[in-house]
Amino acid sequence: MRDVPSNMKVRVLLAQALFGNPDILLLDEPTNGLDIETIGWLENFLADYQNIVLVVSHDRHFLDAICTHVADVDRQKIKIYTGNYSFWYESSQLMARQIADKNKKMEDKRKDLLDFIARFSANASKSKQATSRKKALEKLTIEEIEPSNRKYPGIIFQPLREVGNEILHVENLKKTVEGRSLFDKVTFDIKKGEKIAFLSKDPMAVSAFFDIINNEAQADGGQFQWGTTITKAYLPIENAKYFEKGLPLLDWLRQYVPAHVTEADEPFLRGFFGKMLFAGDDILKKTDVLSGGEKVRCMVSRMMLQNPNVIVLDQPTNHLDLESIQSFNESCINFPGIVLLTSHDHTFMETVANRVIELTPKGIIDRLMTFDEYLQDARVKELRAEMYS
Repeated sequence: MRDVPSNMKVRVLLAQALFGNPDILLLDEPTNGLDIETIGWLENFLADYQNIVLVVSHDRHFLDAICTHVADVDRQKIKIYTGNYSFWYESSQLMARQIADKNKKMEDKRKDLLDFIARFSANASKSKQATSRKKALEKLTIEEIEPSNRKYPGIIFQPLREVGNEILHVENLKKTVEGRSLFDKVTFDIKKGEKIAFLSKDPMAVSAFFDIINNEAQADGGQFQWGTTITKAYLPIENAKYFEKGLPLLDWLRQYVPAHVTEADEPFLRGFFGKMLFAGDDILKKTDVLSGGEKVRCMVSRMMLQNPNVIVLDQPTNHLDLESIQSFNESCINFPGIVLLTSHDHTFMETVANRVIELTPKGIIDRLMTFDEYLQDARVKELRAEMYS
């Protein structure tokens, strides 16, 4: 096993776990390190698995595809809810809104909840697991739905200005690492309203491309040009260099105050940390003792501070909990500017992007469609086989 690459070790361990058709299957973040095709296979396998599956995962699409129930561990208690992750999240949010709406009549609230349950029941797919979930939802009573006690960060990107007609022009960009071509002949333009999902079979390709267009690395050929109206905020996959000095959080964020902010006092900066759920004495921490998740939350605070109209996100869900992932996802959906995104989180890519660009050693595949449409398109599958051959 020591000679097996890390991404292949997950496959070996999965094969070991699935072998023998166990009565109870325990899976701890089984999608980590897997590519899209392998995750899809695992979803289909587990959706029709006849025995019990207990799974912990931050992949919401995976949870929605396989789960009939959700066990919520909150305030030292475990409560089991009927339905998949999306049903649990949306029903708890709906109940919280109804509790907050004191003026709405009880019968109207009841009707909304019944309609919500019926809609989710009707949307169940044809797999055995989803059929089981559908039957359980149809028997669900309103009293079983409760608001969640979990706190969600307030991730809000507010552009200082709208993007102009010239956003980003890329022409014949190429990058090679140790003789291996990551991508070549990358040429495209971005238009207003576009939110683009980037992907590649080479895990280094998109990260290298994002570093290049954010002036953190050099291309081996080609060029790119940002429009004059553009203000970018970048969340790289590797952020260690931003935290080397060991500064207190307030001093760390103060380094990144943009020129258009004329007064960045302590309450102003605390507000950005507060949105990312840094409370009380958390603000006294130094950056060299932060966890991986805390560093990502700091980087998001830094991004919000820039008032960007373009955000570039390289694996934004890494190190984040489900509450932060959900909030980040919804923020990108509602963001009025441009989003350039790559993520192992299927739901993030599907719900945000309206265009998909795949980087390959022989050029790009560029389609104006959703992520799911891209993965299912027959012509795209043919092109992918050609581009990587």
